[in-house]
Amino acid sequence: MIKVRQIKYEELENLLSLYEYLIPDDPKLKIDNTLKEHWNEILSDSSYFYFVIEENEMLVCSCNLTIIKNLTRSARPYGIIENVVTHPDYRNKGHGTAVLKKAVEIAQKNNCYKVVLTTSRKDRNTLKFYENAGFDRGEKTAFIVRI
Repeated sequence: MIKVRQIKYEELENLLSLYEYLIPDDPKLKIDNTLKEHWNEILSDSSYFYFVIEENEMLVCSCNLTIIKNLTRSARPYGIIENVVTHPDYRNKGHGTAVLKKAVEIAQKNNCYKVVLTTSRKDRNTLKFYENAGFDRGEKTAFIVRI
């Protein structure tokens, strides 16, 4: 049984290590007081959820969900899932699906009317993975502006 849980404050370094598989060329963050304060602010905000799976004392999968307050759809919020990543040695074992299901479950508990997930990946396997997890890539079109 795969156990999905929320991340702990002291797991920041482990999460950043896992993120190296998400964006390999992303600059490494220095864990200093400023970053620790930023991390504390994230974890203290009830709109943010960081889900992880741990195996052998290592974080092997994660995603984060943000709940956004809204004034349409009967003032129901919506959720955004980002930073879905699984350590390469643990892929194709159900971990990614498990964290996504947990994120959707929490969005439902928070009365969200939808959950949005975007990916920069274009390969067929990744897109099929998200579709198999219940996401519909044909429902909306996403546009991105990098700033």
